[in-house]
Order: sequence, then structure tokens, then C-alpha cells
Amino acid sequence: MDITRAQIKKYTEERTGIPKVLLLIFFAVGVAGTAVDLTRDIFISLTPFALLLCFAAILSYHRSDNTAKDALVFGAILLAGFFVEAAGVNTGMIFGNYEYGDGLGLKIFSTPLLIGLNWAILTYCTAIVTDKLLVHWSLRIPAASALMVLYDLIMEQVAPAMRMWSFKDGIPAQNYIMWFVFALIFHTVIKIAGLRFSNTIAPFIFIIQGAFFLILYLIFRFIQ
Repeated sequence: MDITRAQIKKYTEERTGIPKVLLLIFFAVGVAGTAVDLTRDIFISLTPFALLLCFAAILSYHRSDNTAKDALVFGAILLAGFFVEAAGVNTGMIFGNYEYGDGLGLKIFSTPLLIGLNWAILTYCTAIVTDKLLVHWSLRIPAASALMVLYDLIMEQVAPAMRMWSFKDGIPAQNYIMWFVFALIFHTVIKIAGLRFSNTIAPFIFIIQGAFFLILYLIFRFIQ
């Protein structure tokens, strides 16, 4: 029996079991290593690698009728995310007064180069997750943006311990408001651009990353 290209594509998209198990093991080891004082510095230094690994997994399962257009739009989101953060950390006027540590790797303008990639990944994953909601598209945009704020709320609790960033006078409400505003802008851009894409592993990556930060928060807050 002949196997069509469509069948091969469908088979590949459905075969996410092994990658999910590997990612689960990777992040479970990451939780254990980061939670222990003796190994924390080593695992914190692997944070950029973890972000790049998730990006590679997302790319592997990205499906679209116009990948060039997708790359252009998300490339713009990546750059916008970086420059927004650069402006924010150097002026304190966007998210509040904060500074980056060395946990996210190489910095330019006191801003990690990978922070723009983080914005792009979160925007991408939340767009995928909320696309399954049985509501009008105009409601999916704020829903995806709120999901990004929820993720940030969790991540902020462990960011200082992981030397990613820290606020000088506590986390202001302004930070979450501006996260929602920029998330709203980025998701609106995706809709205006008419992007249509799917990804069978992106929701899992979003969940496992969120679980990673949540578990670490619970460990730091109630165990250590």
C-alpha cells in the first residue's frame, strides 16, 4: 500500500510521546538540581539551553501553510520583546525597577538576548492553547494574553532565585499590567497577519514550563 505525504505528516505530528517523555525527564531533573543548593548554580547555567531546547522542539512540530510569514511575524515579536525589555530595564518606566542577573546568558544593553525568544515562545504557545477554545476569536486574544500574565505571575516568584531578574522594590502591579498590554498587542498582530498554524507539542511545553516554575516556588516557599 502506498503511503502518501499527508499520511507521513499526520504520523509525524502524532508521534509526540517520546519527545514529551524526554522533556518531562529533562525538567524533572532540572527541578531536582535547582532545588538543591549544591547543584543549583550548575542547573541555573543550563537555563538558556532549556529555552533553546523548547524552541527546537516547537520548531520541529510547527505546521503551517506559510512558514515564511510565520517566521517574519514571530521574528518581529522576538525583536519587539527584546527591545521592550531593554527599554524597561534601562528606564524602569515600563515594568518597574528591575535588573537582569546572569541566569539567561549573554546580555546586550543590560538585557539577555534570549528574553525576546521567551516572549515569542510564550506568545506562540498561548496562541496554540487558546485556539482550541470554542469562543469567538476576539475573546481568544485576551484569553491568551491573560494566560501569559498567569505564567509570568508564577515565574516571577522564582526568577530572583534563578538569577534571571529581580525587582528592586518588589513586583509592582504595573509589571503585570504591561505584560498583559504587550501580550495583547502581540496576539493581535498574529490575528491581523492572518497566521494559521498548529503544533502538537506546544501546549505540553507551555504546561511543563509553568509546572517547573510552580514546583520550584512551592519548594522554595514551603520546604527550604
